[in-house]
Amino acid sequence: MNIKKEVGSKIKNLRIKNGFTQEKLSELLNISQRALSSIELGKNFITSDTLEKILNVFNIELEDLFATNAYKEPDELIKLININIAKICDNPYKLEIIYNLTKSLIR
Repeated sequence: MNIKKEVGSKIKNLRIKNGFTQEKLSELLNISQRALSSIELGKNFITSDTLEKILNVFNIELEDLFATNAYKEPDELIKLININIAKICDNPYKLEIIYNLTKSLIR
């Protein structure tokens, strides 16, 4: 995924999570609904002014929007987790840590 699509997808997820329509968010950002749609689809990138407004509207930090590990699909996450586990499978200490971590998440 390229950065425009990834950031656009995060903005869309934030919009939906916060109950905003494209119309409402575009109004708050002072951009057209068409411009917001293009951003969410990864066709266009946000300007610095729009970026600042997005951070304020959603009360998030810049790092939250550009973190590359957010909003992955569950199937993709499982695949990546399994790849990481395969890399440490010969280390009982690290496997024990992974086991305890996953066990604690189930409780």
